[in-house]
Amino acid sequence: MTQMNSDTTMDQFDDEFDASRAGASRKKGFIGLAAAIALAGAGYGCYWYFFASSYVSTDNAYTAVELAEVTPAVGGIVKAVNVVDTQQVKKGEVLVVLDDTDARLALAQAAADLGLAKRRVHSYLANDEGLSAQVKAREADEKRAQAQLEAAQADLNRAQVDLQRRQALSASGSVSGEELTNAKNGLAQAQANLTSARAAAAQSSANRLSTIGSKKANAALTVDTTVETNPEVLLAKARYEQAQIDLERTVIKAPVDGTIAKRQVQIGRRVQIGAPLLSVVPTQNIHVDANFKEVELRNVKIGQPVEVTADIYGDKVVYHGTVSGLSGGTGSAFSMIPAQNATGNWIKVVQRLPVRITLDANEMKHRPLQVGLSMEATIDTSAAQ
Repeated sequence: MTQMNSDTTMDQFDDEFDASRAGASRKKGFIGLAAAIALAGAGYGCYWYFFASSYVSTDNAYTAVELAEVTPAVGGIVKAVNVVDTQQVKKGEVLVVLDDTDARLALAQAAADLGLAKRRVHSYLANDEGLSAQVKAREADEKRAQAQLEAAQADLNRAQVDLQRRQALSASGSVSGEELTNAKNGLAQAQANLTSARAAAAQSSANRLSTIGSKKANAALTVDTTVETNPEVLLAKARYEQAQIDLERTVIKAPVDGTIAKRQVQIGRRVQIGAPLLSVVPTQNIHVDANFKEVELRNVKIGQPVEVTADIYGDKVVYHGTVSGLSGGTGSAFSMIPAQNATGNWIKVVQRLPVRITLDANEMKHRPLQVGLSMEATIDTSAAQ
């Protein structure tokens, strides 16, 4: 009996010892778990403070580029179209050809007008020499008329003296009536000759002044110029050069390297100046427009490095670039109907600001992108500026 009680007591003691040991083990486990959680939290906090907090990222990003829209500078009928959508072209490659019949005729007319303008200027120069000679001739005519006027005045004076003498002698009968009459007629003739001489002198003076005026007017057309620098010739030359340019513009070439897109032109269509024909997408100049939340842009500055991934290639392909600019306003500020927050009836919404990211050109050559692709951008805001 005593032996049985002793065994029971030993069993109870063992059970209590096992329970105590299990409790201690659980306590150590909870302490270890708490320490692990605390350590993990501290590690994440350090990671966030020293590393992750220096990066901002967004998947609201897309590729974009400044499209080169091809439009005609002259109107005409489309004669040929040498490209199709998705075709790669080089700068200067012929895209569209317009019928050049009208342009060639306009060029021929402009060339004729230029030749006529040069001949007119040559005639101005020749007229200047002729008018100079005419001025000298009119001066000589004026001198001759002046001499004739003086002679007529002398004849008049002599006729008056003759008449006075004969009138003085007529009372004594020394002069016959016929002589007196002839003397009177001579005086009248002398007066008429003087009037005619005065008119001739006035006319010769007017002719000289008129010729001088014509010479000045003709000289004004050529003063300080040569045939090539005369305004009439320059105007005709400008029209000729414009006609040459219009003829060259009937051949429409690619403005940049890129891919053909949005082709709308067809053979036989009459196109007007400025009508959109097609677009050239310079894929080598593609950039990324990343729309970051306004609260993420506190430390974002131009020049900071960026890592970008494209959905089309996955996360394994990483593009490198730099922040090249921040938009002047949010998307809502430039919308068709901007928000009217001043009314007081509004809900605050976190705005996004487009950030322009320039990509590495060498990486773009190996992994080309197209416009409008979805991207994910991560900016390192800790980089030195």
